[in-house]
Parts: sequence; C-alpha cells; structure tokens
Amino acid sequence: MRQKEVRVSRIGRLPVKIPAGVQIQIEGTTVKVKGPKGEMARTFPAFLSFSKEADALHIQRASDVRAVRASHGMARALIHNMVTGVSTGFQKELQVEGVGYRAELKGADLVLSLGFSHPVTIKPPEGITFGVDEKARIIQVRGFNREQVGQMTADLRKIRPPEPYKGKGLRYVGEKVRRKAGKAGKTAAAK
Repeated sequence: MRQKEVRVSRIGRLPVKIPAGVQIQIEGTTVKVKGPKGEMARTFPAFLSFSKEADALHIQRASDVRAVRASHGMARALIHNMVTGVSTGFQKELQVEGVGYRAELKGADLVLSLGFSHPVTIKPPEGITFGVDEKARIIQVRGFNREQVGQMTADLRKIRPPEPYKGKGLRYVGEKVRRKAGKAGKTAAAK
C-alpha cells in the first residue's frame, strides 16, 4: 500500500517579494501593507502564520487539511495583490461601443452618454479614479485595491452591457461579444 503523500500548495509556498518603498507590518494574524499608493490591512484565519525576511514574506499553515491548504494559497494571493496594489496599483479598461455613445470626465466624476434619455454620472468611491482617452472610447478604472477596481468596472459595465445584435454598450477591452443574427427581413418573407 502506498503512503499518503503530503501536498504542498504551489501558490502558498511562494514568498511574496516586497518591493522598495513598501512596508509590511504583522500583528498576529493581521497583515498591514503600506506603500506610495495607499495602505491596506487584512485579517487572516488563525491557522496561518507569517514570517518576514529582508525582502520577502513567507506564509506557513498549521495542517494539511484541504480547507487549510486552500486558504494558504488564497492568503498568499491576497497579500501579493495588496503589495502590488500599494506599490504600482491596478487598472481595468472598458470600451464604449455604439453610435453617439461616449464617456467624459467632469472633475473626478465620470459622465456616460449611453443612449438613455439622460447622461449617467458616476462619482468614484474612495480609492478609485477614472480616466478617459481622447476619443472618449476607452474608460480606465484605477486604484490600489484589486477587488474594488474589479467591482467598480463590473458595476459600470452593468449600466449598459453589450447587446448581442449590434454589439452596442460597455465591454471590457478585448472582450469578445457573441453576436446574433437579426431577423431575416422582408426579402426572406417575400419568397
């Protein structure tokens, strides 16, 4: 009979590299990260422990139970995102598609003209900034919290998701929209 092999999380065992200008403070199971873009803190489960070297943070787990192994990799990914966010930040882009559809900035607010009877104004939450290219076709959502940037981008896309017939609406840059064929029209009905 074969011995049960101990699995090691490939993500969890990787050290998180700490770039210059970023400070990490460990208080029990709470990890605080401070950098030029902002500061974040997150509390993790008690079965995880953290050790800091000169330019790396290591995460250890208490046991090999499946849920603990999953949390080990997730905790490493979350801390890596915190470090990246406070040092370089995150950005997501939306593309405005449609005749007469456009985006513009008024101060810090984003104003969208998307075929409604009125323009839609969005005030950025704390930690988020908007940007619009010169053709008013690309919207940039920037911030240091990856979850917040992703959620804000998804909320913007929900205002006018791309429709399947003409493809008009807001879509992620590079997103493929599955198109449907429209009605056959009068020429097919006449035959």
